[in-house]
Amino acid sequence: MDNFQIETAQNVNLVQNVAGVGERILAYLVDGLILFVYIIGVSFLLSNINTFDMGWLAAMSIGLPIFLYHLLWETFWNGQTPGKAVLKIRVVMLDGSKPAFSNYMLRWLLRLVDISLSSGGVAVVVILFNGKGQRLGDIAAKTTVISEKKTISFKQTVLADIPDDYVPTYPQVTVFSDAEMQTIKNLYQQARFKGQHNVILKLSDRISSVMDVSFETKPVVFVDTVIKDYSFYTQQA
Repeated sequence: MDNFQIETAQNVNLVQNVAGVGERILAYLVDGLILFVYIIGVSFLLSNINTFDMGWLAAMSIGLPIFLYHLLWETFWNGQTPGKAVLKIRVVMLDGSKPAFSNYMLRWLLRLVDISLSSGGVAVVVILFNGKGQRLGDIAAKTTVISEKKTISFKQTVLADIPDDYVPTYPQVTVFSDAEMQTIKNLYQQARFKGQHNVILKLSDRISSVMDVSFETKPVVFVDTVIKDYSFYTQQA
């Protein structure tokens, strides 16, 4: 599984675990199977309906849901289709945040080139050479597809990447245990992904209280600094 590191506008480093091409193909096949079963089921129901306008009814009950399948699922199910959920992969922005509808729409529109017209060939080639898990639609929408599977050790999840010349700000971070810092990091990353600024604010207040320090930076910067400082002192131990 490939991964890449990005830095947000708040100088927060995030490592994304890119979903593999195989995972994305399997997710596509699972979605295809679901659509196939749907088509068979609806076709059976329609065969028992007598109406003069069968073409319009079939288009609305079969064609439209298939056409909008990926767009609607990803938009309303937090970047996942059922196939992606089974494979534990998700569409996110390059900075790890949740895409807007316009992002989902743009990557969906380019499915025509990436997947439909080329039977997925263009998507596979671009993903393999891109390095960030992006097909053409993702590049245009500034999104990628990440894996949410746990593939790293507990200790690795606690640590954050810091430069060799990093200077810590809060030596008081040593009051936390690995487990406590893991909880802080998980809450922080989830809140950033979901845009829950109130959670980050409460988290920063709680951290500063336990450490008995005050901070003048933004809460998101403070929590990120605490995580990096903990990594610094842990690596020095």
